[in-house]
Order: sequence, then structure tokens, then C-alpha cells
Amino acid sequence: MSLLIRASTDADVPAIAAVYAWNVLNGFGTFEEVPPDEAEMGRRRAAFLDRGLPYLVAELDGEVVGYCYAGPFRLRAAYRYTVEDSVYVSPKAVGKGVGKALLGALIEACEGLGLRQMCAVIGDSQNTASIGLHAAMGFEKQGVFPAMGHKFGRWVDLVWMQRPLNGGGETPPDAPGMRLSGV
Repeated sequence: MSLLIRASTDADVPAIAAVYAWNVLNGFGTFEEVPPDEAEMGRRRAAFLDRGLPYLVAELDGEVVGYCYAGPFRLRAAYRYTVEDSVYVSPKAVGKGVGKALLGALIEACEGLGLRQMCAVIGDSQNTASIGLHAAMGFEKQGVFPAMGHKFGRWVDLVWMQRPLNGGGETPPDAPGMRLSGV
């Protein structure tokens, strides 16, 4: 098994869209109910890259089987040092360390940008895999928002987790933070 984590390219968008579509239709990692098409996924990817944020893919034996990105937590200037992570893995790659490798590379990339906080907003308090992944990567649970979404015929909680980057709030920032263009 050969696992490679790398920056995504335009050519990866069809695979990214396929991984996301499976997650939309089969899980609570996203509260979307209809998978976006490849063009929309390409637009979304470009919007994160335009802010200078990382958007990574995982290749397992040459096939894209997962992806992750850091997105703005909120679009106000004071939040320019805080990002929210998103990690999606193909069902064929679950349990093979792909999510951990992706999240680890994403944390490293965000620290390289001088960012100070990363949060995870995890759909479903029963999502032990994602909660466990984030805990293993240094995230701490900050709270649960009960019944925030309704998907697959049931109410679904949101679990909020947070991880400091570069010392978090212990010192003033020493980088400009992400681009928030127009805000």
C-alpha cells in the first residue's frame, strides 16, 4: 500500500466530487443532501485556494481516495487566524490511515501559514470515527449543539472540537492570516 498526500490539482476534481458524493449520500459528515456536480466542487475548491488555504488529496496506490481542506471559520477580519477543517475519505479507504494522514498534513500546512486555531464541526455525536480521529490529532471537544440538522429522517447533533496551532492564543499572531477578500 502506497499512500501519498499532496496538493490537489484541477485534474483531481472528478475524484473529489465522487468521494464527496458518497459522503453526502451515506453519512452525516456533511449536512448536504444532494451531491454537488463537478463544476460546483471545482468552484468550491478554487474559493479556498484563492484565500491561500490548503486543499489536499490522498492517493492510495495512485488513486485519489480522500481529500481535505481548511476553510474560513467565519468571514470577519478577527477570525483570519482560525480555520475549520474538512476531511472526506472514500469507503474503500476507511480504516487505512487515510483520514489521519490527511488531517496531519492539513494541520502542518495551516501551521506553516501562521494560523492559530483549527476547529472541527462534526456532524453526528455518534460519529465516533471522526471524533476519534480529531481527538487523536490533538483536538479537544468544546461542546455539542443538539439537533442542529435533519438528515435521513432524524435530527443530528453537531460536535465542536478545537485544536490550537502555533501556540494558539498564547502569543500575538506573527503572520497576516488568511485572505478574507472583500470583508
